[in-house]
Amino acid sequence: MGIASRMIPTEDASARKREIEEKLNQEQETLSFIRENLEKSDQLTKGMVSILSSFESRLMQLENSIIPVHKQTENLQRLQENVDKTLSCLDHVISYYHVAKDTDRIIREGPSGRLDEYLACIARIQKAVEYFQDNNPDSPELNTVKARFEKGKELLEAEFRSLLTRYSKPVPPILILDAITVDEDIELQEEVVLEHLPEAVLQDIICISGWLVEYGRNQDFMNVYFQIRSSQLDRSIKGLKEHFRKNSASSGVLYSPAVQTKRKDTPTKKAPKRPGKDDVLDIEIDSYIHCISAFVKLAQSEYALLTEIIPEHHQKKTFDSLIQEALDNLMLEGDNIVSAARRAIMRHDYSAVLTIFPILRHLKMNKSDFDSTLQGTAASTKNKLPTLITSMETIGAKALEEFADSIKNDPDKEYNMPKDGTVHELTSNAILFLQQLLDFHETAGAMLASQVLGDTYNIPLDPRETSSTSSSTSDFNKRLLSSYICKVLGNLQLNLLSKSKVYEDSALSAIFLHNNYNYILKSLEKSELIQLVTVTQRKAESSYRELIKQQIDMYQRSWLKVLEHLTDRNMPVFQPGAKLKDKERQVIKDKFKGFNDGLEELCKIQKGWAIPDKEQRDSIRQSQKKIVSDAYRAFLQRCANISFTKNPEKYHKYRPEEVEEMIEKLFDTSA
Repeated sequence: MGIASRMIPTEDASARKREIEEKLNQEQETLSFIRENLEKSDQLTKGMVSILSSFESRLMQLENSIIPVHKQTENLQRLQENVDKTLSCLDHVISYYHVAKDTDRIIREGPSGRLDEYLACIARIQKAVEYFQDNNPDSPELNTVKARFEKGKELLEAEFRSLLTRYSKPVPPILILDAITVDEDIELQEEVVLEHLPEAVLQDIICISGWLVEYGRNQDFMNVYFQIRSSQLDRSIKGLKEHFRKNSASSGVLYSPAVQTKRKDTPTKKAPKRPGKDDVLDIEIDSYIHCISAFVKLAQSEYALLTEIIPEHHQKKTFDSLIQEALDNLMLEGDNIVSAARRAIMRHDYSAVLTIFPILRHLKMNKSDFDSTLQGTAASTKNKLPTLITSMETIGAKALEEFADSIKNDPDKEYNMPKDGTVHELTSNAILFLQQLLDFHETAGAMLASQVLGDTYNIPLDPRETSSTSSSTSDFNKRLLSSYICKVLGNLQLNLLSKSKVYEDSALSAIFLHNNYNYILKSLEKSELIQLVTVTQRKAESSYRELIKQQIDMYQRSWLKVLEHLTDRNMPVFQPGAKLKDKERQVIKDKFKGFNDGLEELCKIQKGWAIPDKEQRDSIRQSQKKIVSDAYRAFLQRCANISFTKNPEKYHKYRPEEVEEMIEKLFDTSA
């Protein structure tokens, strides 16, 4: 066992030794392989280095050959480019020498119908001018192209004028009427557009204007523009005026934007025309009012057109010049209306002065539009309308004052007094004037206020109404007009009292005053005048009723002489069965005779008198019938059983019913 154990490790060592030797042999083989490969790699590297060295040598030889060729080629290309540029510049310069010839035909024929081509030629000419000025200012070609440029500019200006003249037409009157008419029944009314020039023509004009502004170096075309457009504006307004007159004369239903009043019972269209002087006057008023509205609308449209054509910094001045002719004509016509009103005042035709009231109202209504339209124009232009308004207010206030004085100072002429005691012409004229004034009460009130006439009527101002609010101003104007109307009515009453004294018969005087007072009251009540009067005279209505009652009482006194014969005065005391003395019988006879004669005389006289108001006439008759017939019946009853004459029918001529019939025929010439 001992030997065996020693042998086992020896075998293991031997096996391990063999294993190590085998591995060593393998490593040696691997090392040999690597050495062989390294040797091959070195050989390859040496070969590659040799190749690269050879390539580098050849490349350097090639570069040394190519670079001189490249530089020579580059120089040749640069020379070619310079030649091309030189030729191009020569062509460009030579073209300037040919501009005059090349553009001659187009310039001579003008820009009409080919504006773009024409402007392109002008641009070529302008560049030629600039070239010669910069490079050859002494060249004869410079004068040639300058002359051609000026000719081209002249033809452009001529084309500008020609287009404006040819296509600028007055706006048709119907189109203007549509533009200024406002239909209150249509909430969203489409605005009427006034087209002054066709779109294509407008674009040509804008194009020419732009060129002239930039290159024309003068403002002549702006003068041409405002002269042509100013003429068309004036012609448009005159055409409207003529159209309005013709149509108003034939139909009388053209719409007027201002003559219609704000009262609900007033129609917006004028009634069928009545021939005569007043009709012609109404047409003139409506025509002028339409022209005022038309001017504002047309001027606004002209300004909109002008802003597209005229440079911004020249627009206001050009617009100012453009509207002058039409505006001056309107203002002249307004001055003529004021002059006509002044002449009417001189001949005391105050109703004729009322023509300025609708015009003045319309001018004031449109003043804000006027001011807005004329914004930026000269002060003299903007002041024309306010000056006209002031003139109209002054002459209107003067007419109102002189009318009030004329009512007060109307002479008491017997030949001018109505024989039948009816309403005096002065009364009807005064009431008619006030009623016409009512249609323009706001204008009239402002007119009085503008002339500081408040002190004339002693109107106290409520402290709360001293503010500058429109409502307080309107209230003050209303009170001012109310006081004026009361003044006129007061003057009328004083004059009527004076006129009534012309009548020798106090009863006729009473009838005269009664008729006039009643006419005044009824006229006030039928119109809105009573509402204005009561603003400052709250008891005006009751005052007139009291005056009417006083005159009725005064008239009834004329019957007292007749009724006196029916009283018991001087009547004898009768004893039943006693015989009357001759003197007593004569007293009764005289009473009958006095009554009969008085009744016949009064009925004969008063039958020719007049009480136009049927209600008043019937009332006075009934009242008088009752008074007389009751007294007459009582008298007959007292004398019924008295024998005072052998011929009772000689004295007892009328039965009570006949007396009533006679009184029923009073104030009736046809009875």
